[in-house]
Amino acid sequence: MPIRFNPFTDLSRDDPAALYRELRDEAPVHWSPEGQVYCISRYDDVLAALKDVRTFSSSAMQTVLLRGIEVPITPRYALMLFRFLLKTRMNPLRIQKAGNLISLDPPRHDTMRKIVGRGFTPRSIAAWEERTRTIVADAISAIEAKTRFDVVQDLAIPLPTTIIAEMLGIEPSLRNDFKRWSDAIITVASGSVVADLPDSGAVESLGELYAYLRERVRERRRSPEDDLISLLVDPKQDGVLDEFEVVQFVVLLLVAGNETTTNLIGNAVHALLDRPDQVEIVRGEPAYIQALVEEAVRFDSPLPMVFRTATRDVAIAGTTIPRGAEVACLLASANRDERRFEDPDRFDVMRETTGHLGFGFGAHFCLGASLARLEASVALEAILPLLSSFERSTSEPELIPSFFVRGRVSLELISSKSEADPRA
Repeated sequence: MPIRFNPFTDLSRDDPAALYRELRDEAPVHWSPEGQVYCISRYDDVLAALKDVRTFSSSAMQTVLLRGIEVPITPRYALMLFRFLLKTRMNPLRIQKAGNLISLDPPRHDTMRKIVGRGFTPRSIAAWEERTRTIVADAISAIEAKTRFDVVQDLAIPLPTTIIAEMLGIEPSLRNDFKRWSDAIITVASGSVVADLPDSGAVESLGELYAYLRERVRERRRSPEDDLISLLVDPKQDGVLDEFEVVQFVVLLLVAGNETTTNLIGNAVHALLDRPDQVEIVRGEPAYIQALVEEAVRFDSPLPMVFRTATRDVAIAGTTIPRGAEVACLLASANRDERRFEDPDRFDVMRETTGHLGFGFGAHFCLGASLARLEASVALEAILPLLSSFERSTSEPELIPSFFVRGRVSLELISSKSEADPRA
């Protein structure tokens, strides 16, 4: 029986390992008529596609996401769009034609990445370690006083949200707004509420974000400060971004910087709760913390797939992908490929994870990978001692309703101590 698989709807299960295995074994290049996309699932094929930027254009990272938010033209939708454009003062043609760092190809991609990379040098990231430890320590201190807490809401969200906001030079009072704006981006990009988009508040939140950032860009261009936005727009720098490019990059940061790290931490804790032996390995040897982070990214990738457009006819695993076709590179499946990783469905912090594709590869390797690794390692090191005395309040926490990112809406833990224990 032919495999039926739509990457936009069929990955919303707690563990899609069996589905990935079926694709790799039976249809390593699968045409999804529902999704109108070719899906490649084996490690070597995905890696080859990520390497070959001439054959596999990143333009699909924009076209696929825009396609996901197409809505019928009705008076309600027209009014919603009009209000958005009025609030942001943006040219709709510019929005349609604009590219973001993840959707651009060389040489334009390389030029923009060089500019934004100024804020993500090893030295720049290392400078955030002390602040990261302070934020995590404060969060853990509050958690330790509770018999019930939410890993996502109490730790995994506040940490990257605060760091990104401070990197951008945005006042701490807007931290909750930044998370709301980030949620709106995921909601719109994933198309999860298209039917109720005018009532969801997502577009209004995006309008707030765009309007706010435009003002900050203009302020920093006039009077640069010691923050990331200033690095991107200060005329004294060698190469700057224009107003719209900065807004687009910050939108990307809110997803790549917030959602990815949040879901990495949540996914890692979710995996560890079923594996006390792995918790004990890492607690006994703190040097394994970084290995834990890498295995978590491989095992339950926060970004399950990326999209590419074939620029020519190309044959993969006996199937020809025609020129112009859109391709879903299933990173999460590649990271579970037994051809590359032995016993890949086993979570093992002692595994050799070199080469996993959880942060992408090549020209589009995640710009913020070092920051995500820093934040996740500090957070996981701090929360590990608590896991032996807490358990999930539900066996299968709700997944974020999105095809673009993978993580839990919440991960509530309750004390497993006896009620007779006065400390519980």
